[in-house]
Amino acid sequence: MSYDLLFEPVKIGPVTAPNRFYAVPHSTGHGHLAPQGSRALREMKAAGGWGSVCTSITEISETSDLAGHQVERIWGDVYLGAHLKQVEAIKKHGALAGIELGHAGMRSRNFISGVPVIGPSNLPIIRPEMPLQARAMDKADIWQFRQDHRRAAQAAKEAGYDIIYVYAAHDISIFTNFLTLRTNHRTDEYGGSLENRARLLREVLEDTLEIANGECAVALRFSVHETNAITPIKYDAEGRDIVEMLGHLPDLWDVNISGWSSDSNTSRFSEEGHQLPFTDFVKSVTNKPVVGVGRYTSPDKMVSLIKSGKLDLIGAARPSIADPYLPNKIKAGQVEDIRECIGCNVCVSCDAYGVEVRCTQNPTMSEEWRRGWHPENVPAAKSAQNILIVGGGPAGLECAWTLARAGHQVTLAEAENEFGGRALKESGLVGLSAWRRVRDYRIYQLQQRDNVTLYPANKLSAEDIKEFEADQVIIATGASWRNDGVGSMNFAPLPWLSEVNIITPDDVMSESKSVTGKVVVYDDEHNYIGSVMAEELRKQGHSVTLVTPHREVAAWTDYTLEIGKILNRLATLEIPVHTDYQLLDGNDTQLRFEYLRPAGENRMLDCDTLVFVGARLPKDELYLELQKSMPAESLHLVGDALVPGIIQAAVFSGHKTARSILAQVNGETEFFRLDRPDAGP
Repeated sequence: MSYDLLFEPVKIGPVTAPNRFYAVPHSTGHGHLAPQGSRALREMKAAGGWGSVCTSITEISETSDLAGHQVERIWGDVYLGAHLKQVEAIKKHGALAGIELGHAGMRSRNFISGVPVIGPSNLPIIRPEMPLQARAMDKADIWQFRQDHRRAAQAAKEAGYDIIYVYAAHDISIFTNFLTLRTNHRTDEYGGSLENRARLLREVLEDTLEIANGECAVALRFSVHETNAITPIKYDAEGRDIVEMLGHLPDLWDVNISGWSSDSNTSRFSEEGHQLPFTDFVKSVTNKPVVGVGRYTSPDKMVSLIKSGKLDLIGAARPSIADPYLPNKIKAGQVEDIRECIGCNVCVSCDAYGVEVRCTQNPTMSEEWRRGWHPENVPAAKSAQNILIVGGGPAGLECAWTLARAGHQVTLAEAENEFGGRALKESGLVGLSAWRRVRDYRIYQLQQRDNVTLYPANKLSAEDIKEFEADQVIIATGASWRNDGVGSMNFAPLPWLSEVNIITPDDVMSESKSVTGKVVVYDDEHNYIGSVMAEELRKQGHSVTLVTPHREVAAWTDYTLEIGKILNRLATLEIPVHTDYQLLDGNDTQLRFEYLRPAGENRMLDCDTLVFVGARLPKDELYLELQKSMPAESLHLVGDALVPGIIQAAVFSGHKTARSILAQVNGETEFFRLDRPDAGP
């Protein structure tokens, strides 16, 4: 298929995007406190061919303080210098620079500014992690908000942004608070009818267009459909009505669905383009260009969306994180080289912690400025070395690929018949097929290089490794799931488990042990694997019960926006769930659990097979043996073999170790720069 269509310019009001690749607004975790990192991250996207590159939510005033979420600000002139530099960095690569002006309304916290949270009505704030309420805005508040937005738009224009956003998406917008009957209980001209509820949005759009004055474009980011709300806005009702009502005003419609867990749905629960059934009507009711998202990584799909008149621009957040050079690769005919997003939402989880964004596929994400890492370029080795990597999982593959690009001679040995390690094994489980992309991308790249030798089904001993006489040896042998009862809420082994038919996720994935009778999945890890184990075994026809000592099932997946979907899936599959129950003892037919809140109540469950999902043990025996005879500077331990973690951590470990070896061989010093706020214009 020809992809020329994707590289056509698109007129957006008074400005023109050089192509149809549009990096939509998303948080980077750097915010106003670490502008150099944020700037370098976005510049990398522009260099990689994204024709339009946008900021994250940019707070317009002290009444929209998101306290704890590292977003950008344009409260006053003190922040202007950082924006000037960011615009310059994006534009020097020929891309348009966009800024998403935002006011979080009833999602604000205002802990830093100390002013009241404001919204259309006197109601508790949304997602009340804090005991705060919003104050109903009076006419003076509304006037002041409009002035704040106008001032921010003027500052954005002065900074040189080509596209200025009015943000009315998700539930992180004051406009959404006014639009929905759920939070708008007003009886004046800003409440009641849809026309009244949309009044503030219309007024601010008109204000922003006046400020832009035909010199920069005005975009409206709008969630046309809410999937899990009370009195929701729907794409075939008020969502469509709003687009029809305001369709002529903005120069660009950036459309998605709400809430964030639906917009940024993981690959476990959605396919590429899952938003399209809700958003594809927008092109039919406006003559303005439309950008939409859907975790698009396939250029064929992108072309079909343009040809079918569904979108004008291909929006991306997560795919642009996984591969900032995706557009350039398509343009060069290197589609096989795209590092495809796996839809795991590790990037999303970083927002909950208020830290710089990370990516399973792209270990250089957020390290562009801080460590000087480039996603495509690796410093050439001044003298090529012979490097042996033992273990072909995520860490070993990434380490091999990075060192090979530098020009070293790399030998990669894997004990299993196939490379991929944990990523390959988990990709065979229900809902996790995209995990295979971690393996497939790296194996394909390694297979193209003459300086790489791959040895699957080759288990090496310490003597084998020493006989190889490599200049550098990297041990990436992974980790194994424990079967002794040790997990995140129990640190002591349970000796009586030897009397129980106990299996681990490793046993399920390898089918090395039989699963019989009634199955209890005990999740003391609290990530996704416990729920996946329950779903996988239920799919195979087993009677399954899921038990966890935590207050929630798969608690960490709240950060990846999956926890609600996991609970719904378990309910649909009729898998009983017991939270707050800690494993005490049992035998080959029953298990006894203690209820933790309050402690003391016991529960007995019939159990023929216990699937224990707890901690993991690093497979570091080979490394410890080699330590006795090899110099420390030429022996390295990486990934889960160093410390068990998520797949992203293993990939990052492999990449970081490779970069350290490159610096060592080249006689260079690794650096780690500390970011700081810019001090004014």
